[in-house]
Parts: sequence; structure tokens; C-alpha cells
Amino acid sequence: MGQLEGRRAIVTGASRGIGRAIAQVFAEEGADLALLATKQDLLDAVAQELQGTGRRVLPLACDLRDGEAVAAAVTRAHEGLGGLDIVVNNAGVTADGLLLRHKEEDWQRVLDTNLTGAFRVTKAAARHLIKSKHGRVINVTSVVGLTGNAGQASYAASKAGLVGFTKSLAQELAGRAVTVNAIAPGFIETDMTAALSDEQRKAVLGRIPLGRMASPLDVAWAALFLASDRAAYVTGEVLRVDGGLAM
Repeated sequence: MGQLEGRRAIVTGASRGIGRAIAQVFAEEGADLALLATKQDLLDAVAQELQGTGRRVLPLACDLRDGEAVAAAVTRAHEGLGGLDIVVNNAGVTADGLLLRHKEEDWQRVLDTNLTGAFRVTKAAARHLIKSKHGRVINVTSVVGLTGNAGQASYAASKAGLVGFTKSLAQELAGRAVTVNAIAPGFIETDMTAALSDEQRKAVLGRIPLGRMASPLDVAWAALFLASDRAAYVTGEVLRVDGGLAM
């Protein structure tokens, strides 16, 4: 029996990268899933891949900047899965650029997706999580939310906000036996980092004590732990998955 047998989970940003890997691991461990992202065709492809696990998978296209759409998607997830036990707030965007050239609309888009989007999903799901015996909220932040990074003021601010959101919500929901934790990945092998030049990649690897970037599965295994019964007494924590980058 899998570690998440019978659990029902929402995973945002599930169409690729970290979110996709979390969805795969959760399904393999027995969870039924509602997958949220903006592009239906990409979600459908992930759902088709997961059919072999025998789990229920609902691909729900949703823009996290739209509060009404988020509420409707969470309702569909709850009804379609017969309840909710786990929320993974993974969806995120970035708009890199130095502050003096950073457009306000880019700042707002990043904050509204990364931070306010997590707020919307969690608020809509909270009353269902409270009724679960295994309520979990897992927020995917970033090491730059802990350290900052030049040229990523909006992204770092949104991820730092998720840390404060995690700790505050952990205190609010602890009395209802719902744990709330965050994962702070470092550099991950994704489409974004694949675009790095050889020189840039060498510079990045030189900053990581373990000498390699993480795979999305490295983050997914951490999410599995936090979602499982083995982490039932862990709440309000930020688990770094960064190879020692922010040590």
C-alpha cells in the first residue's frame, strides 16, 4: 500500500517541472489528484500519463489570478474526488529584471500568481482540509525567498511571502490537525535552467556544495514526506532542497 493511499490532493502548476513530478509521485503512492495549471492540453497529457497508476486524475485548467475561477476549480476538485486532504501550492511565474527596469504590471503578475494564487487555493480548500484526518498544505517557495537574488525582486518577494504565509497558517490550522509546511528548492533541472549557457551552468554548479542541480523528483520526494503520515508532527517548517546552496 502506498503512503498516500486513499488521499485526495490538489497540485497547482502540475503541467510540467516540479508540479508534474509531484503529481507522478503522489499518484504512484495512491493519491487521487486534481491537477491545476493554465493550459488544458498540457494537463490532459499529464493526466493521460498517470492513467496507468489506476488513480482518479482531474485536469482542471485555471488561472490563479482569477479568484472566481480558483474557487470553482477547488469545488470541482472536491466534488470529483469526493473530498480533499492535501493542497500543494507549486504554481509560479517569474519576470526577472533589475528594479529600475521592472514594470509594475510584471511585479503584480508575479505576486498575484505565486503568492495570492496560493492564498486563493488554500482558502477555498481549507474548510475541506479541516474535515480530513490527514490535512496537509505544502507550499513550494524557493531559496531566493530566503536569500534574495539580484534581478529577481518580485520573484523573491513572492517566495518570501509564501514563507510567512506558511508559518502563519500553520499556527491557525494546528488546532484542526492540519499541517502547513514549505519546500524551498534551489536550482532545478527544468526548461528554464536548460537554457543556461555552459558558462552560466558552470557558475551555478560552483555555488552548490553537492555539485549538481536537483531533479524535479528530488523535490517531489520531499513533498511526499510532508504529505505522508510520517510528517504528522511537522508543521510550520521550510525544508530546503538545494544541495546546500543556502547553507
